[in-house]
Amino acid sequence: MKIVLQRCKQAKVMVDGEATGRIGQGFVLLVGITHEDTEKEAEWLADKIVNLRVFEDEAGKMNRSLMDVAGDILSVSQFTIYADCSKGRRPSFGEAARPEYAKGLYEKFNEMLRNKGVRVETGIFGAMMEVDLINDGPVTLILEKNHQEPL
Repeated sequence: MKIVLQRCKQAKVMVDGEATGRIGQGFVLLVGITHEDTEKEAEWLADKIVNLRVFEDEAGKMNRSLMDVAGDILSVSQFTIYADCSKGRRPSFGEAARPEYAKGLYEKFNEMLRNKGVRVETGIFGAMMEVDLINDGPVTLILEKNHQEPL
């Protein structure tokens, strides 16, 4: 799994002109799933995300987690994260999981985040979406966990 995490002041995702998810302070997650990902990688990433200390404390240091600031998550499925642009001019998406597999793991990942006490809003899996956010910092991180790395 590969996730692009952006710290935000607020964010929303629109599908066909309607907001399907809207949050205040927290994280926007662009979630990419490859065909080898399992619930183990999803759980590791969910735990990592809610405990990352990237919010400022009273001294202005990145020392507070999403849990510490009672932040929210806007989770958006994003198969294009696994694009291979090394050959030609058109990306190849062979590393992205098939939709029928990715959807189940994406939904399970969001459930794992919710089970940790975080409010999670989402887009609609497979839909054309517009993501609007006020990036905070900006702070943008790329988190990746593959099945070959130890947990």
